[in-house]
Amino acid sequence: MNEELIDRLRLVRTPGIGPVTYRQLVARFGSPAAALAAVPALARRGGGKAPALCSRENAEREIARVEKLGAKYLVLGQGLYPRLLAELEDAPPLLIVKGNLNLLDRQAVAIVGARNASAAACRFARGLAHDLGQQDLVVVSGLARGIDSAAHDGALETGTIGVIAGGIDNFYPPENEQRQKALYERGLVIAEMPPGTEPRARHFPYRNRIIAGMSSGTIVVEAAPRSGSLITARLAAEAGREVMAVPGSPLDPRAQGCNQLIRDGATLIQNAREVAETIRPIEPSFRSAPSTYEPAEPEPLNGDDALSMIEELLGPSPVPVDEIIRLSGAPSGAVQMALLELDLGGRLDRHAGNKVSLRAA
Repeated sequence: MNEELIDRLRLVRTPGIGPVTYRQLVARFGSPAAALAAVPALARRGGGKAPALCSRENAEREIARVEKLGAKYLVLGQGLYPRLLAELEDAPPLLIVKGNLNLLDRQAVAIVGARNASAAACRFARGLAHDLGQQDLVVVSGLARGIDSAAHDGALETGTIGVIAGGIDNFYPPENEQRQKALYERGLVIAEMPPGTEPRARHFPYRNRIIAGMSSGTIVVEAAPRSGSLITARLAAEAGREVMAVPGSPLDPRAQGCNQLIRDGATLIQNAREVAETIRPIEPSFRSAPSTYEPAEPEPLNGDDALSMIEELLGPSPVPVDEIIRLSGAPSGAVQMALLELDLGGRLDRHAGNKVSLRAA
């Protein structure tokens, strides 16, 4: 088996090591194997118990299962890993994919919306997805009921990608089993979770960041306030991508989210041509070389004082890491190492916008 893939998977599947921590560990120590070896000592320095590392046996078992399912891994910064997604600070270190990998070479746009969508909205989403395919755009969605399903159906002939919250072999909702199997054959399915994972509520925001992150823009067709679709739109905006919305009747609660997005600055769109005009300027960066994260030369550490100094500056309220670096006066490398130690020790919480806080005892 591929030794580096085994090491990467062991690191990814170790409890307490999220995408940001993974990326920093590999950058700091130069390889997944070296990062694995360093984790216990770092956790002890951070004042916590070392996490139970994922065993080699479990990693080998998962790799064998992925191969048996006819799927494969994509590694952050390598090969066909989605280029725009790789730009996210919390990009998944590994993706499991099944289907037509050539779709990852084309520019993508996301279509999301209500699960209990109106018949008119589903018809519009299906037609819009079809027309976007005629513009050589791949349609990305979440294989959920309603708008997602309509979008996949409309773009099945021209190219569509389904991002799911569970394992690559899990069908959710159950009635979408045949639709997901069709994507295995004629589209592409992407999962971050291991095979066999049943989707839980906490998995869907992770799924949504992949949908938003790999797309040049996100279109919301129908969405109630505080819906998952609006989370995807927010994540797209935070990633610097275009947010587009289809207006709806003020009398329909399912249109309130879209109308609010437009009021807050999202681009109002009515057809595929307007979508293409909105996202085409992003294409040059999409076509650039894949993102990589070569290990940087570590800055000199500021001795053992760095950890206690950083700890004193942290509290229960999230603070930008840049502010910690400025206030401490320590080199960036020393601050990042101290945060890494606290994180692995189970004493740090990471938040959106590169903010951190000290976890309550």
